[in-house]
Amino acid sequence: MSWKLLAHAPRDAVRQALVTHERMEETGDWDSDMVLTGSEVAEDRPHDWQLEAYLPRKPLAADRKLLAQLFGHDAPEIRAEKLPDTDWVTETQRSVTPIRAGRFHVHTPDFPADPSPEVFDFTIPAAQAFGTGQHATTAGCLAMLDAMKQRGVTVRDSVDIGTGTGLLAFAALALWPRNCATASDIDAVCDSVVAENCRLNGIAQGPGPGALAMVVAPGTDHPLTHARAPYDLIMANILAGPLIELAGDFAELAAPRGNLVLAGLLQTQEAAVRAAYRTAGFRLAARIVNGDWSILWLRRRWQPA
Repeated sequence: MSWKLLAHAPRDAVRQALVTHERMEETGDWDSDMVLTGSEVAEDRPHDWQLEAYLPRKPLAADRKLLAQLFGHDAPEIRAEKLPDTDWVTETQRSVTPIRAGRFHVHTPDFPADPSPEVFDFTIPAAQAFGTGQHATTAGCLAMLDAMKQRGVTVRDSVDIGTGTGLLAFAALALWPRNCATASDIDAVCDSVVAENCRLNGIAQGPGPGALAMVVAPGTDHPLTHARAPYDLIMANILAGPLIELAGDFAELAAPRGNLVLAGLLQTQEAAVRAAYRTAGFRLAARIVNGDWSILWLRRRWQPA
C-alpha cells in the first residue's frame, strides 16, 4: 500500500523546500521512507508548483509535520492520497526522461542508451540517491566538465565530494580515462548505490588509474581522501553552506592550479561562495547558470615557491 502527501505552493517556495529537504537528508533529519518530487502543476501556470511526498504506508501526523517544516512558518495545506496498488518507484523512474548535458546522455534503465560514438552514455536508476542528472545542478556540472575537457584541462586525480549516485565521478572517468577517481558521501547507502551503478556502466572499482574508489565520510574527512591528494579536479554538488565551510579543506587538497567544480548553490548564494573561495586562493574560470542555480569552475591561483 502506497500513499502520497501533496502540497501546492508558489514555485520559489517549493524550490526552497527541496533545498531544505536536501539539507535535512545530509544531517540525517529526514525520514528515508519519504521520497520527494517537485514540479509545475500545469504548463500554462509556471509559478504554480506542487510538492509530492511518497510513502510506503499511511501517513502519520508526524509525516505531515515533517513535510510542513520544509516550508517554515508559511506551510500550505497538506493532503493525503492513497495510491493504486502499483510499483510507484518504477512508475516514477519511467517518468524521468533522459537528459543531454554536453556530450553526456543520462537515462534510467527504462530508456535506451545513445550508441553515438561521440556521446558518453550512463544508466542511472532514479530514486536511489541525489545525482541522477535530472536536477539542474547535476546537469550543469556535466556540461561544465565537458567544457573543461574541451578547453584542455588535464586530470590525473579527481574526487567527487557528496557523490550521491556517483555520476560526476563517472563523468570525470569518461573524460579523463586514466585518472585515479575518488568518490565520497556522508550517506552510507551511497556505497551500494555507487557499486551498482559502476556495474551497470562498466566502471571498474579500485585504487588504480581508470578506476573509482568509494568512501563514506562527511566532507573530506576520510584518510583515503587525504592520502590520494593533491587533486587536479575536485567536484562538489552539495549546498552553499557546506561549500563555504569546505573552502579551506579543498584548498589543502587541490593541486597547484587545480580545478574545482562547485554546484548546489542558488544564484543568490553565489557571491558568498565565491568570496569564501577567493579567500582560500581560487579564482573564477567560468560559470554556468541553469535556472535559479549557479555552477562554478574555479582554479587555484598559481603561487611561486
